[in-house]
Amino acid sequence: MNQFRFWILVSIVAISGFSQGMLLPLLAVMLEKSGTSSSLNGLNAAALYIGILLASPFMEQPLRKFGYRPIIIFGGLLVFVSIGLFPLWHSFWFWFVLRLFIGIGDHALHFATQTWITSSSPHERRGRNIALYGLFFGIGFAAGPLMTPLVDINPALPFMLSSALCLIGWAFVFFLKNEYPEQDMGVSSFSQSMKRFSQAWKYAWVAFLPPLGYGILETSINGIFPVYGLRIGMEVKEISFLLTAFAVGGILTQLPLGIISDRYGRRNILTFILFFGFLAFLGASFMENSFIGLVICLSFAGMLLGSTFSLGISYMTDLTPAHLLPTGNLMCGIFFSIGSLIGPFVGGFFIQYVQQLSFFHILSGLILLIFCAVFFSKKGTVVATNSMEQNEQAL
Repeated sequence: MNQFRFWILVSIVAISGFSQGMLLPLLAVMLEKSGTSSSLNGLNAAALYIGILLASPFMEQPLRKFGYRPIIIFGGLLVFVSIGLFPLWHSFWFWFVLRLFIGIGDHALHFATQTWITSSSPHERRGRNIALYGLFFGIGFAAGPLMTPLVDINPALPFMLSSALCLIGWAFVFFLKNEYPEQDMGVSSFSQSMKRFSQAWKYAWVAFLPPLGYGILETSINGIFPVYGLRIGMEVKEISFLLTAFAVGGILTQLPLGIISDRYGRRNILTFILFFGFLAFLGASFMENSFIGLVICLSFAGMLLGSTFSLGISYMTDLTPAHLLPTGNLMCGIFFSIGSLIGPFVGGFFIQYVQQLSFFHILSGLILLIFCAVFFSKKGTVVATNSMEQNEQAL
């Protein structure tokens, strides 16, 4: 694909990740200081994922009708305007609505850039390109929380800086030539869209499980593990270091795993990282009294499982006919959002009511289930891949 376009797209994704990474701790701290309960604080954070789910059924048809660039422009505009409005009114529900709009804008931006990259990347470089996409988002997301201390200088400062960065990245989109995804019959029909969802599921259902698992994993570790860690007697600084170890591990191996998947196959690499990721969390359940042991286990888990979302997207692209790629990318985002919403709930439920289990038993069990699904789906995915071209016209 065009390298100039590619680097603009991944740079936009990095800025989007930066904004999301900034908003999560920044708004949590500001709401906590204003006396908002922890449950309402969590509800406010969930607004972004609610926005994604609300917008998802209506994203595909505009992309097919208007092309990639207008959707990215719309999403970027919604994000940087919404971020800039946060300082205007310190209100729980005002911020909830703004986060809802950011979820819609971010989803439009990610859906269009993700589909553009996957549809224009050659098969032999697809894993690398999607890995770079995930890597840039991860770096931006990891850098976002560094803006939180700026609130002590001026409450509006982090919002203004983040909004300005989004505006700069958004402006570069106007230099790109618009393109359209591959079309099929009846793209304007809502019933046709629903039919495409069903067809994409039949082709690539197994590829949607890694994004689902990553959504559960990410929000459970960042949102529930700190609670669990405090309950088993860990220090706050130890918990913070463990979270960083997991995140850094995922960043370090994102690109290498993507490149390796181009050579050895997405399914093979997914089964490898899922199995050993299961072992890493299982090992962590026996290391809860050893800080060094947990650092090793969580770093290893991050290095393996931090790429499940990007590898899931690449695997979906391998399994899906070209005209269904927008639908497949949309469903990857939907499954990730569903996982992000249910992760804290499921994790919180288990540590509250199933106290005989370790938090890491829950995570290892989840990864084991996804591993089994990917491993035993081999026959079905081979059939889907071999019959793709024959069935493309019928679909």
